Amino acid sequence: MVSVRRPLLYGALLLLYLYPLTQGGNVLVFPGEHSHWLNMRTILDELVDRNHNVTVLVCTASPSIDYSRSERYHFHVYDVPFDRQHLKSVNDRFIEFWMYDAQNASVLQIGLEIRDLMQKMNVIQLSVCDAILRDQALMESLRRVKFDVLLADPMLMCSDLLADVLDLPLVLSIRFSFGLVLERQCGQMPAPSSYVPSPPLAYTDQMSFFERVQNFAMYFFNDVLMYVHCLTTVNSYYSEIKGTPTTFCEIMGKADIWLIRTYWDFEYPRPFLPNFKFVGGLHCKPAKPLPAAMEEFVQSSGDDGIVVFSLGSMVKNLTKERGNTIASALGQIPQKVLWRYAGVKPETLAPNTRLYDWIPQNDLLGHPKTKAFITHGGTNGLYEAIYHGVPMVGVPLFADQPDNIMHMKTKGAAVMLDFNKMTSQDLVDGLNSVINDPTYKENMMRLSRIHHDQPMKPLDTAVFWIEFVMRNKGAKHLRVESHNLSWYQYHCLDVAAALLSVVGLITVVTVKTCTFFLRKCFRKAKARQKTE
Repeated sequence: MVSVRRPLLYGALLLLYLYPLTQGGNVLVFPGEHSHWLNMRTILDELVDRNHNVTVLVCTASPSIDYSRSERYHFHVYDVPFDRQHLKSVNDRFIEFWMYDAQNASVLQIGLEIRDLMQKMNVIQLSVCDAILRDQALMESLRRVKFDVLLADPMLMCSDLLADVLDLPLVLSIRFSFGLVLERQCGQMPAPSSYVPSPPLAYTDQMSFFERVQNFAMYFFNDVLMYVHCLTTVNSYYSEIKGTPTTFCEIMGKADIWLIRTYWDFEYPRPFLPNFKFVGGLHCKPAKPLPAAMEEFVQSSGDDGIVVFSLGSMVKNLTKERGNTIASALGQIPQKVLWRYAGVKPETLAPNTRLYDWIPQNDLLGHPKTKAFITHGGTNGLYEAIYHGVPMVGVPLFADQPDNIMHMKTKGAAVMLDFNKMTSQDLVDGLNSVINDPTYKENMMRLSRIHHDQPMKPLDTAVFWIEFVMRNKGAKHLRVESHNLSWYQYHCLDVAAALLSVVGLITVVTVKTCTFFLRKCFRKAKARQKTE
């Protein structure tokens, strides 16, 4: 009897010892949309696996988050004064403009269109902010839960303000902002314009003189645009919600950790701060078996293999001309092609090409028969290609995509084409290059080895720093002092002015003293001459 009780007693004591370690925290999530949400879901699943309670704030008009679906985390849905179709129409107009209209528009037309789109997006963003921050019942319910951290994607405004109002540590998940304005102005990340290219300019870190001029001008333009936007709209809204004068960057600058969705397999060498952590490719995983019908089509390719083609989740259709141009090119290669495309079937579609509303992209890229990946250059697909070592043909469309593809081209792992100008032959030549020239595969495999050669997996790194913030009630010890300096203090202009003043004073005193003694000596010499 004693021999039976003793193991039970030891087991009970062990459970009591481990009980505090199994208690998870409460994580509030303010996600982005589309591919941003797909990336963040991976983090949320891992947090749940580690026994954390996760609550996702999602609006009723979300275009990509299905909050009616049963998940292991909880959706907290809030109402907004617009529907999903309105948000979709703004997104569609943005895509249509950058893919087609901007190519033939004047600088003035582009400027006016951008202003119009920004105004519409600003109205949407502030409506989302109001729906959360001015809803006292919602805010009170969030306070009662006593969350430990807010994980947010700054694709949508006010997550930083929400964290400040709820007095929560903030972890941001971001690829980059245009002109790196959020990282530079709010996060205080150094970015010398001499070798850190400003998105969306598709430059490398080795710029010519004229490219550096353009890069400097782009930084300046984005800074001015950000300053004017904040001065006229955002700062006053943040101050109103806070009840005290404040600025957008002051609030966002309080973020404890910035999770950057890239890594040194992709980035050019550049300075980063202690609270900026790389987690690029956190969603990547080993390939799983394909559906039976898809596997049969893949195997029918023989030794030629397959090409995977996707322009992402936001591009649903192409013009008839573009669709036929692409389909005609795909029909000229010996490989079988799996094309994710939900638009009208191109007239020139060849037997070697199959269209799918959805494809298991990661599993296809990890298939041994995959020879190349035609991509728009979204970060998620790009990292899946790096993870599995698949060279790419990049046809960037908008946003960060030209910059992404330029990185891969510079590293010798991709061919870059202009979506609106490429001919069928251009696409055929690009595919033949990355498939038949072994250097593309070798370069991509080198990047893949760098990606896998990390002390921790990217997902583990992301979750570690979220849990670190939860355990330590923030990570303010990693924030640089520049957050508390004015712009002239940051650039040491006050020090330079003081030193110049001292040098100027010494110079004046020296000149005056020398002049005084020279005059005195001159007078004595003159007087001596007179006496002689």
